[in-house]
Amino acid sequence: MAGLRIVVLEGDQTGQELLEQALRVLDPGVTGLDLELERFDLSLENRRRTNNAVCTEAATTMADAGFGIKAATITPEGADDVGSPNRLIREAVDGKVIVRTGRRIPGISPVAGIHHPISVVRMAVEDAYGARESRRSENGDEVAERVELIHRSVCRAVAEYAFRTAEGIGGRVYGGPKWTVSPVYEGMLKEEMDAAAERHPEVGYEPLLIDATYAGLLTGRADAPLVIPSLNRDGDLLSDLVLPLYGSIAGAESVLLALDDDLGVRVAMSEAPHGTAPALEGKDIANPMGMILAVAAVLHYAAEAGVEGAERASAAVYDAVMETATSGIRTPDLKGHAGTTEFTDAVIERVRA
Repeated sequence: MAGLRIVVLEGDQTGQELLEQALRVLDPGVTGLDLELERFDLSLENRRRTNNAVCTEAATTMADAGFGIKAATITPEGADDVGSPNRLIREAVDGKVIVRTGRRIPGISPVAGIHHPISVVRMAVEDAYGARESRRSENGDEVAERVELIHRSVCRAVAEYAFRTAEGIGGRVYGGPKWTVSPVYEGMLKEEMDAAAERHPEVGYEPLLIDATYAGLLTGRADAPLVIPSLNRDGDLLSDLVLPLYGSIAGAESVLLALDDDLGVRVAMSEAPHGTAPALEGKDIANPMGMILAVAAVLHYAAEAGVEGAERASAAVYDAVMETATSGIRTPDLKGHAGTTEFTDAVIERVRA
C-alpha cells in the first residue's frame, strides 16, 4: 500500500476543534490507510509571532506533498496586521480554482425544492481580492478607486475545470459573469467558458448573467446537477447562497486546487467553507460535517493521484456522513440534538463498518 502524505494546517477557535474531530476520522485505524501527517500551526497568534513565515513554510511543504487539510483561521481586520492566511497560501501554491459543492443532506428539506448537487467553481486568486485600492480628493468630494486584475490562464482553468466537473457528475455548466456590462474584464471568463464548451460538446452548457444565475437557483432552474463557473468574488457570494440552500453552510467542503500545464490537479487542499465560529468554541455543538467531508475530498484527489485504498476510504467517509444524518444524528444547526463528538463518533463507527 502506497503511503499518503498530508499537510495539516491548524487554525483558530471552533475551526481547530472541528479539525481535530475530522482527523479522528482520517486516523489509519479508521480508514486503513498508511498516512503521514505534517502539522503547521496557522493560529493567529503563531502567524503574528512568525510574521507569516509559518504560512510560507506550510505552503512550501504542501506543494511538495500535494495534499492538505486546513482548519478555519481568523483574518484580522487591521491593514498592518498579518492579513489572510488563505490568500497567502493560495498564492504560494499557485492555486487557481476553488470548488464548493452543495448537496442534499438526508432529513433536511432544501430551499426552493433543490435536490441535485450544485458545484461552484470559482477563481481562487485575483479579481476583487488582492486588488489595488486608493482614495483621493476630487472637486470637494472623495473618490475611492480599485484596480482589479484577472489572467486568461486563471479564466481558462476555471472554465475547463467547470466542464470536467460537470462531466464527472452528469450535470451541465450553468451561469457565468456579467459579461454584457463588462465585456473586456468579465468577458474574458465568458470567452474561456465558450472555448471550453467547444472542447466538451457532450456537456450541457447554459451560460447566464450572474443576476439571472441567482434568480434561476431560486426559481426551479436547478433541475439537474449544476456547475457554476465564476469570478473570485462572485463565487464567494454564490457559495454563501448555494450551501445554505441545502440546510447549512457547514454541510459541505471546499477544495483549493493548483493545476499543472495540462490543467491536471497538482495540489489539493480541502477545508470547511465556514469560519471559526467563536460563539460555539468549547460547547461541543458545532457541525463537523464540512471538515469531515474535507477529509473525504482530499482522499478522493489522493485516489486520482494513484494512492492505493484512498478512493474506497473517501467513499466510505462520504457515505458514513450521509448515513449518520439519515439516522437522525444531526447537530443543532440541522435541527438535531447531537453534539460535535457524538456525530463524529457515529461517522467513525460507520466508516469502520
